[in-house]
Amino acid sequence: MEQNKVKGKVYIAGAGCGDEQLITLKLKNILEKADCVIYDRLVNPNILQYSKSGAELIYMGKENTEGGELQLKINQTIVKKAFENEIVLRLKGGDPFVFGRGGEEIEALLAENIGFEVIPGITSSIAVPAYAGIPVTHRGINTSFHVFTGHTKIDGSEHDFSTIAKLDGTLIFLMGLGNLEKIVENLVENGKKVNTPVAIIKDGTTSKQKTYTGTLETIVEIVKENNVKSPVIIIIGEVVNLREKMQWFEKKVLSGKNILVTRNKEKQKRVADKINELGGQAVSLPLINIEYNEFEMPDLSQYGAILFNSANSVIGFMNKIKDMRQLANVKIGVVGTKTAEEMENYKIIPDFYPKEYTVERLAAESLKFTNPNEKVLFVVSNISPVDTEKYDKLYGRKYEKVVVYSTEQVKIEEEKVEREVRKSDILMFLSSSTFESFVKNLGIDDSNKTEKLKNILDRKVIASIGPVTTKTIEKYGIKVNIEAEKYTEDGLLDAIEKYYKD
Repeated sequence: MEQNKVKGKVYIAGAGCGDEQLITLKLKNILEKADCVIYDRLVNPNILQYSKSGAELIYMGKENTEGGELQLKINQTIVKKAFENEIVLRLKGGDPFVFGRGGEEIEALLAENIGFEVIPGITSSIAVPAYAGIPVTHRGINTSFHVFTGHTKIDGSEHDFSTIAKLDGTLIFLMGLGNLEKIVENLVENGKKVNTPVAIIKDGTTSKQKTYTGTLETIVEIVKENNVKSPVIIIIGEVVNLREKMQWFEKKVLSGKNILVTRNKEKQKRVADKINELGGQAVSLPLINIEYNEFEMPDLSQYGAILFNSANSVIGFMNKIKDMRQLANVKIGVVGTKTAEEMENYKIIPDFYPKEYTVERLAAESLKFTNPNEKVLFVVSNISPVDTEKYDKLYGRKYEKVVVYSTEQVKIEEEKVEREVRKSDILMFLSSSTFESFVKNLGIDDSNKTEKLKNILDRKVIASIGPVTTKTIEKYGIKVNIEAEKYTEDGLLDAIEKYYKD
């Protein structure tokens, strides 16, 4: 190690559990600044979207059997990266001090005289029961709760079960599924009543959360019958009975659903937040990238109307315009509500947009606001279906277009695309270009498209933003299950919500 380098600062942080929105504001701020992020297996990967561009992301997850040896490697990596970077973030699931071994990592930093701060996280021992409708304390039932590691020794001697069994408070065991039978036996043998309520909560605070309830007498068999796998939280106590009336999260309309979001990275967060509100989980797979072009601004005084085919066309155009007064005598048409909202960000209220959100209808609508042979400017992307010659003949105007942004397909490894599809229940496609990029990244061409694609998408729900995208998807022999009535991102999410409500 080069001791002459300036040592950076390390933040030992808890990322909360499962639900990406359970991170703290302080953690988000540090994520946006960190040069290097070293993260664990139980950290929701969607949280990494807040990391700054170019940050080094190092995965150092560990299974239950890898603790000691891998922890040493983690400590060494944190120290090494602190000598190489100004800000290093060690990101751990839950809270770093609740069986998170954060203290051991700090001791490694102290040995090298490296500065650090701790960012607490929401621990699963409280958050997961809350998402299952189980308060860890409740007036009239208990006045305490107790958190234990579930990693007991074979004979149970790691915990003093003779004392634990006498506690009136809620008992919470983390990482204890493998030792569930031993925990139950020791509690009963030391006096805990066999009819004491128990809850096993799997994948807590995620869209796949599932809660199994029973008693100390029945819970082991229930777990076996349902083939429950880690990670789980074990809750023991009378508060478990409150779940029957207090459960809320698993009742959400998209509970149990993972949704593949394929749109460009900059627009992912808003979609993910909406999916999260409905109880689902967004699986991020940006398949297109938006780049704003350099272009020569035409003389706007020549046009009777300017038509915008997307919110991105508004952004690209308005970032280039030097004087908004150039638009004073020009009618403004947009393709839909989202494009209108983007235009209103620039203090301009569009004059019109068609009920059907297509460029063809936008061109037709412009007749009401322009005169014969008047010039009309379309502001579009490089892949826009605008056909100016066709519109000239149909509508008796002189249509022109300016390309202000480009939609480029993102290259992703085929294995990664298949992996993300496997973990998803619903696949959202917000444009034809995203589906075409999806197909291309799967290595599918005309010779193998039907069989291979159908196999990959077997039992998946396909959601399309509108008829144009649906037509593209169906060209590959794939059935579209959900199509938005209103051809917007929100319209598609509304259609997905309605599909599962019905």
